Amino acid sequence: MTRRRRTLADLGETALIRRIARRAGVPPKRTWPLGIGDDAAILRTRRGEELVLSSDVQVEGVHFRFGRETPRTIGRRALVVNLSDLAAMGAEPVGALLSLCVPATLPVATFDGFIDGFLTEARLHGCPLVGGNLSRAKDSSLTVTVVGRCPRGRALRRSGLRVGDSLYVTGVLGAAALARLRADRHGSRLTRVPRPRLEAGRALAKMGGVRACIDLSDGLASDLARLLAGTRLGAEIDPGALPAPRGFRRACRELGLDPATLLAGGGEDYELLFALASHHPDAGIEGLAERLGVRVSRIGEIVDRVGIRGLPPAGPAHHF
Repeated sequence: MTRRRRTLADLGETALIRRIARRAGVPPKRTWPLGIGDDAAILRTRRGEELVLSSDVQVEGVHFRFGRETPRTIGRRALVVNLSDLAAMGAEPVGALLSLCVPATLPVATFDGFIDGFLTEARLHGCPLVGGNLSRAKDSSLTVTVVGRCPRGRALRRSGLRVGDSLYVTGVLGAAALARLRADRHGSRLTRVPRPRLEAGRALAKMGGVRACIDLSDGLASDLARLLAGTRLGAEIDPGALPAPRGFRRACRELGLDPATLLAGGGEDYELLFALASHHPDAGIEGLAERLGVRVSRIGEIVDRVGIRGLPPAGPAHHF
């Protein structure tokens, strides 16, 4: 006789909230006097700091698919993509809220995978889960709100570009898109979870001379276009300077993919794209890499002609 798997309907909302609270633990009392279990969490702020908030959603069939990703990977990724927004602002994570919409027939093991994956990243990056919501829905989705903090007036922004500014990216490009396409092609599991560049973002916020910063969620071409929007400025990009992972071009050829297109528009890299003032004293690649704690590449500069040169045109955002 086959043993029936427990589903969320077998437990009910109150038991599920207790299940989350046991796994999440108690957040630091100095920052969060009240966390999971009440109508709302309470955050105690510090003098001289500003709060930075961001929210994003991961939707079944749009951002993830069961079978391609494990529930644990989905939960990890749900927090990481939000932490990347804090990184782009130069903020330190303080806490997160998770609103989870799931079918009543969802196995409890899948639910636990979501939560355990989320909490793995929460502990790794010092971002405790302090509240949220549970709701029944036809398909699964995870809506996350993250709270960060930074010294007053020091948050990085997307605005402020000037002619002559140098453009840089952290890490490598194209790895996430290649992994996703390879998993789809071969029917294998997608296990890669991006790393939010929180330390690099906070280091940039302390430097001065950083004109603008954005995290690369939809691809270099699309997100660079966002930085340039409304500025009447453009960018000259050196295609040969775009940092690719080892073996990237060979892997693209094996899959029949164009490496240049994937580097510029693959999306989901969650690296930082930032502009430094021309002749900035810290503009050297080696010094920047040491200061940010991650590989850094200079990929181009801001020019006084509208448009982006050196990249394939940006396509639609991958999640639409």
